[in-house]
Amino acid sequence: MTIPAQAGRADSADGEILLKVSGLKKHFPIKKGLLQRQVGAVHAVDGIDFEVRAGETLGVVGESGCGKSTMGRLITRLDEPTAGTIEFEGRDITHLGVSGMRPMRRDVQMIFQDPYSSLNPRHTIGTIIGAPFRLQGVEPEGGIKKEVQRLLSVVGLNPEHYNRYPHEFSGGQRQRIGIARALALKPKLVVADEPVSALDVSIQAQVVNLMDDLQEELGLTYVIIAHDLSVVRHVSDRIAVMYLGKMVEIADRTSLYAAPMHPYTKALMSAVPIPDPRRRGAKSDRILLRGDVPSPISPPSGCRFHTRCWKATQICKTTEPQLLELRPGQRVACHHPENFADQAPQDTVLLTAAKEASELVPDAVLEESAETSAAVAAEVAEIIATKDTEADKPTVTKTETPVVEKVEKTVVEKTVVEKTDAAKADVAKPEKAEAAKPSVEKAVVEKPDAAKADAAKADVAKPAVEKPAVEKPAVEKTDVAETDAAKADAPEADEK
Repeated sequence: MTIPAQAGRADSADGEILLKVSGLKKHFPIKKGLLQRQVGAVHAVDGIDFEVRAGETLGVVGESGCGKSTMGRLITRLDEPTAGTIEFEGRDITHLGVSGMRPMRRDVQMIFQDPYSSLNPRHTIGTIIGAPFRLQGVEPEGGIKKEVQRLLSVVGLNPEHYNRYPHEFSGGQRQRIGIARALALKPKLVVADEPVSALDVSIQAQVVNLMDDLQEELGLTYVIIAHDLSVVRHVSDRIAVMYLGKMVEIADRTSLYAAPMHPYTKALMSAVPIPDPRRRGAKSDRILLRGDVPSPISPPSGCRFHTRCWKATQICKTTEPQLLELRPGQRVACHHPENFADQAPQDTVLLTAAKEASELVPDAVLEESAETSAAVAAEVAEIIATKDTEADKPTVTKTETPVVEKVEKTVVEKTVVEKTDAAKADVAKPEKAEAAKPSVEKAVVEKPDAAKADAAKADVAKPAVEKPAVEKPAVEKTDVAETDAAKADAPEADEK
């Protein structure tokens, strides 16, 4: 798949693929009994594929429990994947051990979601932030202490906090300490799991702007996991939507927010509040999803969203949709996508769960979805018809003259047949001929002349026909008609 260039990035157009994930899975076993036999597994991540280019920011969104944090830990190799491959700069790091990953830790760092458990309570802040320098054997200019104090001031903390312990800080301050530690070695890839969710609004903007500045300065690549869709839209170049261990849609931020194609994505977008005082009293087209996310221990068959989707049909229950590129740079895993012609148009009978879910969807949304899908289908049909017409144009041009000649030939043959039938009718009706003898005799006398006149007219009309092959049968048939007429008149003359 071709990944579109990111907007607003100076070096993203020619960025190479930094991270490539193929068929990544992580199943946590469930064991019971004295012998601890496995009786099941939690399908936290169940087969995802995506790529991240150098210098871009990929945002990952989804409900709690859909596997976003597990995916981040798999990318940084903090967890061992069950299946699939992870390639970093073209090198397979899927099954590297501790010693094999140690040199790569400098290039791959992670900002953890929980700022309390991610900091060692026994170490000071200076020791925590300075640990990457000591483990990698890097000696920054001016010493480790000076660099740590600089990082503290960069993330909005006081450099005098160098000798304090984590319990002396609030949750937002601890999160900033984790950000400073992740950015200490200037890595190539940073996986940020909810980097600003624990921060105040003013500090969120400060940290987001800091991450943007460092990205432009150092050429960093981010994979940001978040729930705040407005933050994701601000910082991301492309956005991936996850649901129950699967990626259901991947697109650039403009396409995703302007025209989401997966019903789950549409429901997420409808939950984003619009900060406009003029819309305070306006009715919102909020889509309320029915029920909770199914258990990852036994996920639904087929499409995993079909139990809550208002467009689900039988094919959604039995066949798992593939992540296909329906528009340039926009991949969707859905049989009945929004703002697009259905991939399974023959299946229109809704499931019982879909009928119940549609009751929670505003009528305006359902009508808009139906109109958009119909418009897209009509547009696709028109494009196909236009292509077929253009393909048939040369054939029509070549056969235009023969068609005209064929019409002229048919007219001539019809005239000859009518004359022959008239002559036969005169022979078959002698009684009528006796009753109207003077008229018949006149017709008998004048008929050869009339036939000759018609033949003369046919000869005059000959130049109008371009091809002699068409003219010849007409002339021959005219002569035959004259002979038949003469033979038909001969018995009548004898009778007289």
